[in-house]
Amino acid sequence: MFSKRIEALSPSLTIEISTLARELKASGKDVISFSAGEPDFDTPQRIKDAAIEAIKSGFTKYTSVAGIPELLKAIKGKLERENNLVYETNQILVSNGAKQSLFNITQALIDEGDEVIIPAPYWVTYPELVKYAGGVPVIVETDERNGFKMTAKELEDAITDRTKMLILTSPSNPTGAVYTKEELEYLAKVLEGTDIIVVSDEIYEKLIYGDTKFVSAAAISEDMFNRTITVNGLSKSVAMTGWRMGYLASANTELVKKMTSLQSQSTSNINSITQYASIPALNGEVDADIERMRKAFEARAETAVKLFNSIDGLSVSKPRGAFYLFVNIKDVSNDSMQFCKDLLEQYGVAVVPGIGFGAEGYFRFSFATDMVTINEGIRRISKFVQKLRK
Repeated sequence: MFSKRIEALSPSLTIEISTLARELKASGKDVISFSAGEPDFDTPQRIKDAAIEAIKSGFTKYTSVAGIPELLKAIKGKLERENNLVYETNQILVSNGAKQSLFNITQALIDEGDEVIIPAPYWVTYPELVKYAGGVPVIVETDERNGFKMTAKELEDAITDRTKMLILTSPSNPTGAVYTKEELEYLAKVLEGTDIIVVSDEIYEKLIYGDTKFVSAAAISEDMFNRTITVNGLSKSVAMTGWRMGYLASANTELVKKMTSLQSQSTSNINSITQYASIPALNGEVDADIERMRKAFEARAETAVKLFNSIDGLSVSKPRGAFYLFVNIKDVSNDSMQFCKDLLEQYGVAVVPGIGFGAEGYFRFSFATDMVTINEGIRRISKFVQKLRK
């Protein structure tokens, strides 16, 4: 009855765990969830006001598929001002979140048997999108001692004559790893002379901690600019998850045209009100709100790292970006799925098993929640681990 494509698709473990946690909570169980990748902050007021203005002015009709001119201009300005990337507006496509941008990319570029290199740990959706397009995910396991970042040698070893694409994410979900300019330069050197396309997922770029500096992959060199599709959005940094605003940019104008055609036959334009409301965020009008959230995330990360590292059997490194900790549980369990299920059922704490991100022996902990909840959640995790070690 069902297509082979849909039968081969696996559900998102992050959504699955979040759903289970909500069901347990609805049944009366005391559940604390650290599974969702969603800021706990409200959308900045300036953005809300812009949305209300759009509604009052009747800005509620269909728009062009790629986005309204004012929004495309704002994205173009943002990329040039903040990322040193110069695109034309016809090289930008606005979609329903960065997830649809990634779907458009894989559907437009991946054919049956094409290989896509994905460093692990990876965001759960990457390999599923590749498989849905008929491609073959080539998973490159990275080393925690190297900050969970793929080296030039690891990239070189993974490349074959069937390699079509490399998916990079910096800052990383789930590890918080951030590639330095030098590390990106090493990767770029390996790619020179190939036709490999780079997809650079930069959705967490504003959430950077300590002395870490964010660098866009496409800004490394002219060669990288020409081969890289930059993917971004407003969900994480501006607390606009439910607004569904993502975008991509590519120097390949014809490719963007093809993806726009694909989107025209699926969802067409994104919500017109969201488009109008996104402009202030891209123009820098809510930068103070973003910085306030970033500082709060950084403080939470520091507290959570200390608490986890005080638990015998667990360890974690401080993330350089995003709002996740990737906690090592190898001393207490070699089955992250069972660990997370037991933790949820016995102590009411929802975290996501590392196996879902392609890395057994870990779990992902989202610190996108308040400090009181973080403290209580880690206290429960500590009790659970103590019980396991007895």
